[in-house]
Amino acid sequence: MSDKFVIRSAGPKDAAAILALVRELAEFEQMLDEVRATAADFAHELARPHPVVHVLLAEQGGQVAGFALYFFNFSTFVGRKGIYLEDLYVRAAWRRQGIGIALLAELARIAALEDCSRMEWSVLDWNEPAIRFYESLGAKGLDQWRQFRLTQPAIAALSAR
Repeated sequence: MSDKFVIRSAGPKDAAAILALVRELAEFEQMLDEVRATAADFAHELARPHPVVHVLLAEQGGQVAGFALYFFNFSTFVGRKGIYLEDLYVRAAWRRQGIGIALLAELARIAALEDCSRMEWSVLDWNEPAIRFYESLGAKGLDQWRQFRLTQPAIAALSAR
């Protein structure tokens, strides 16, 4: 793995590789049974004129080494858009080579270019290596915030009220 790696934006043709990375990440997070996405889902969204999701791929020697999947959000307090990093994953064989930092640095360049006020993401509380990595970059945990989620059954019930 001595070749230099490259970071590039993904397109619809990368959908199968994105799904493979998502499944590997889900397996690592012990959540593989929750993956419902298909390659067709990613291809469809990335082919849209204004896709909701964006993906950066890290490649080395013609092989996909990792990815960052993100979307834009908006801060009502700051009055500007931000970036939410949904997933960051580097395959085990390519870890500790600077790929994770390179993906985040490219994301930071995009945030700066887009005049974003923030970059935010979540990390599982048991993933100490990831927490230490993010803290080493200057990221701060938001301990006073708790994340909430409605899934489709709860969305349907709430929308019927």
